[in-house]
Amino acid sequence: MTALGDAPPLAWERLVEAGEIDDRLVTTSREEAREANTVATPRDLAPELRAAIALAGIERPYSHQVEALAAARAGDVIVTSGTASGKSLSFNLPVLDAIARDPKTRALYVYPTKALAQDQARKLSELGLQGLRHAIYDGDTPRDDRPAIRRRSNLVLTNPDMLNVGLLSHHKGWGDFYANLGWVVVDEAHTYRGVFGSHVANVLRRLRRVARVYGSEPRFVLASATIANPVELAEELTGTEFALVDSDGAPRARRRIAIWNPPVTDPKTMTRRSVLSEAAELLGDMVINGSRTICFLRSRRGIELIQRFTRMRLEELGEGRLAARIAPYRAGYTPQQRREIEARLAAGELLAVVATDALELGIDIGELDAAICVTFPGTVASLRQMWGRAGRRTDGIALYVAGEDALDQFFCRHPEEFLARPVEAAILDHTNERIQTAHLLAAAYEAPLGGRGEQPGADDDAILGPRWRERAETLAGEGRLRRGRDGRYLPRGPGFPAGEISLRSASLDSVAVVERSSGEVLGQVEAERAFSTVHPGAVYLHLGRSYEVAELDVDARRAIVDAFDGDWYTQPKKETAVYVEAIGEQRWIGPRADGGVELDFGEVSVTEQVIAYQRKSLADHSVLDLVALDLPEQNFPTQALWYVLPDERAGAGLAPDVLLGALHAAEHSQIAVLPLLAMCDRWDIGGLSTNVHFQTGLPTIFIYDGHPGGVGIARRGYDEFERLVADAARLVGECPCADGCPSCIQSPKCGNLNEPLHKMGSLELMDSIINLVGAERRPGRAA
Repeated sequence: MTALGDAPPLAWERLVEAGEIDDRLVTTSREEAREANTVATPRDLAPELRAAIALAGIERPYSHQVEALAAARAGDVIVTSGTASGKSLSFNLPVLDAIARDPKTRALYVYPTKALAQDQARKLSELGLQGLRHAIYDGDTPRDDRPAIRRRSNLVLTNPDMLNVGLLSHHKGWGDFYANLGWVVVDEAHTYRGVFGSHVANVLRRLRRVARVYGSEPRFVLASATIANPVELAEELTGTEFALVDSDGAPRARRRIAIWNPPVTDPKTMTRRSVLSEAAELLGDMVINGSRTICFLRSRRGIELIQRFTRMRLEELGEGRLAARIAPYRAGYTPQQRREIEARLAAGELLAVVATDALELGIDIGELDAAICVTFPGTVASLRQMWGRAGRRTDGIALYVAGEDALDQFFCRHPEEFLARPVEAAILDHTNERIQTAHLLAAAYEAPLGGRGEQPGADDDAILGPRWRERAETLAGEGRLRRGRDGRYLPRGPGFPAGEISLRSASLDSVAVVERSSGEVLGQVEAERAFSTVHPGAVYLHLGRSYEVAELDVDARRAIVDAFDGDWYTQPKKETAVYVEAIGEQRWIGPRADGGVELDFGEVSVTEQVIAYQRKSLADHSVLDLVALDLPEQNFPTQALWYVLPDERAGAGLAPDVLLGALHAAEHSQIAVLPLLAMCDRWDIGGLSTNVHFQTGLPTIFIYDGHPGGVGIARRGYDEFERLVADAARLVGECPCADGCPSCIQSPKCGNLNEPLHKMGSLELMDSIINLVGAERRPGRAA
């Protein structure tokens, strides 16, 4: 077998030749190779650690690893460097050195996924360091093993979820561990942003409180991919001051980069060839070439389809034997299924894996020749992490396959702007009221809030922030906390508050997907996604096989499925309503008395209900039929921006369906470009447009955070509203289609199935707002 790394020019030339036939290849670029910058192993490391890393084949560490060792010895530090740059040794050196010198020292490693913890545990075992007693403590740890881990392990690997419900809430069983806790490592820190990051910041603050109860003050070492604000992120996560190590002494092979755009199949509608089919064709060619490839796509359904389409292509080309060497990988698989796929990929048994971003992170899956990213993953930081999987030691290929999504096509029209785009800042808000309130209840359960002198909680102002007392008082007024005579806040009742907190979209409240014939649990679906993904009649994909949902039992948290071999897939139809709870801020675009636009930001309640689903052909995505559903409503509070249009701005005299189509198209385009302003993607954002909103009485467009409570996305849109509208108008105006297409005003997540939409009406609407902004900024205009 000839690997791509052995003959990259030939593979690259074939790729370029194929892409130039019908202009699918938008542009190419490359990153040059870089030599390693190594330094001598520090002589002041513990002798047994020096010996262990030498036996592991590390003769001279990279310069940034030794720099991180010195910084960690001096205080809290965050280390940022590229994929495969050896960040693990950057934090292992100071931690393992401390354990080797004092066996009583304890360390806690926190990873965003179980797979990463498993990977790091294997690496620690390979070091064979005497005196190191490491263990994984997560939801997969057998209950019989847990007491021994609590008693004897001096390095525990876990994730934020288990830290929340296990190590903190039951800290009395971890007394010796906390009393000697010297180090906390938080790996892949850039993943802790948005809602997840806001939760994790509260968990880490609770960790500091519990450690102080036992008299310890652990040192923090964070490791992250390159982001714009590493120190700010680290300090927001932990509440302590950090030093930064951002050099990178690791070598890098040359990497060739290509942006790929599926061809237009219908010039009238600007419909393009399915990005899933395009990716499957590219992946199949890579596999036939013998190239070890990873293909990323954020959609769980999508990775299953790519795997299926690739298998079909290989069979068509007479290479069906290779189909067994491709596997999908996503959340929802059982731990055993995930471990098996990871092991087969690392061992070279698999030639390719089609994965969600669960494999974007630093799991060691061996050296790969190519990385394919299908559709924009939401941030440049994520894209570069994915590309970094290719060509770690030999020349590699990194591909970005654009979808029909508006942002993908925007980047294809401006590829240089895309390739030069800087990485984003990771944004979180640990003081988000909804999030922090839940953690205050958990913190009070762990140790009383507040206090004086040496009492537990005396330093809560510094750890939790200045608003915790106000929120604790509110909780006391609601009867959820009680205030003692000494002024401290204590839990009320026997509840377990941490168990009520869901840190991420993978909710603690999930629905089991069960195959009827065998009774086997195929996977889990988060409760909030169940009505959209496993409603009755839905086609559910798992490990490359299709199943049809026969029954969804909401009360029993169970979906019953049967094997399915039909040639269609399903897409849900939703109804949405938005109720304004409170206006936080308001301003006007243009003069209020002369057709100005009222712009608001505040708290809203969103109600969603899945009312039907479409069945669509796998072959050409044509609609086969629409099936009605009877499912309950879901409601959540969040933050939103909304703007109210006077009749002269909204197109007075237009037919109601044309006006609604214009509003709907403007909403879609603005949601599409909002990720250019905030570190998110369109799946984090929701919207509603209506001719007459029952509260405003006028045409209104809402754009809201798709996460309960909000995390600052809509706020960013409100603050940058003028730029948001200008970018959306540019996106729609540049699109060559006549009446609107997936590259400008259609949305893949539209609950109304993209009906109605009116392209020219949306342009007129947005241009009128842009003109108002221009008039406000003209010299000599009265204030």
